Amino acid sequence: MAQIAFIGLGNMGGPMAANLVKAGHKVHAFDLVQGALDEFVKVGGVASSCASEAIIGAQVVISMLPAGQHVAGLYLGDEQGIGGLLKQLAKGTLVVDSSTIDAQTSRRVEVNANKLGINFVDAPVSGGTAGAKAGTLSFIVGGEKIAFEQAQPILQAMGKNIFHAGAVGAGQVAKMCNNMLLSVLMAGTAEALQMGIENGLDPKVLSDIMVKSSGRNWALEIYNPVPGVMKSAPASNNYQGGFMVDLMNKDLGLALAAAAASDSSVPMGKQAAKLFNDHGDAGYGGLDFSSIYQHYLSNKA
Repeated sequence: MAQIAFIGLGNMGGPMAANLVKAGHKVHAFDLVQGALDEFVKVGGVASSCASEAIIGAQVVISMLPAGQHVAGLYLGDEQGIGGLLKQLAKGTLVVDSSTIDAQTSRRVEVNANKLGINFVDAPVSGGTAGAKAGTLSFIVGGEKIAFEQAQPILQAMGKNIFHAGAVGAGQVAKMCNNMLLSVLMAGTAEALQMGIENGLDPKVLSDIMVKSSGRNWALEIYNPVPGVMKSAPASNNYQGGFMVDLMNKDLGLALAAAAASDSSVPMGKQAAKLFNDHGDAGYGGLDFSSIYQHYLSNKA
């Protein structure tokens, strides 16, 4: 079993760190929110007063942070390079960043880590808060083969599917592609279901039909956006929990930036981004992204 430092105990990071404790690892964690640390201690983790304290003696460091600037600040420090964790880690330490950020930041951290003899992988996740709690996340890993192999047994304590997407940054790009497609699928599913309802169909019956037909997709099977159709879905809990619209908008912003950099044509992605941005601007940013269904109730354009 390893000694692990975990930085960032949010809606995803908290249950991920808890699963590492359940697997028998010794986990020291830091978060800016004291309540998150208190909950972590209840499941057997060790709370640290700062990130520098959490990494003392750590063989593995895992981060789950909101954006690229937070990841860069944590590992590389400020503009003068002051305060970064990389310089405080022992040679041979493995760093796993599971944040969803731009690929360029992941690559910049890796270059600096490698200079110090530290292995680094970007390992964004898919599966939402339910997957984080259940330990069934998918990890999409970018990094050298030796670093990926070093990370696998640690990631297996938190996830069910571990993919090696390629070099560092590939995990981030694959995650962007996945979430852009997810946004298109959810918006299209909500649109089709609402059209059926407005033409007199029962949404559960229509969902059952489409699940067995060529329109079958993850949103219909696992995450139906119509309230009452699927008891386990956020739609049946006032769109609470799950993956917030604001986070989807963040990921779509990353995807469109990556598409612009590669001169990729993404008309469906752009349309989905507009729909979700409008939905967030209308005051739904804190709700689960399946609440895009409400857009079709409010807007007939």
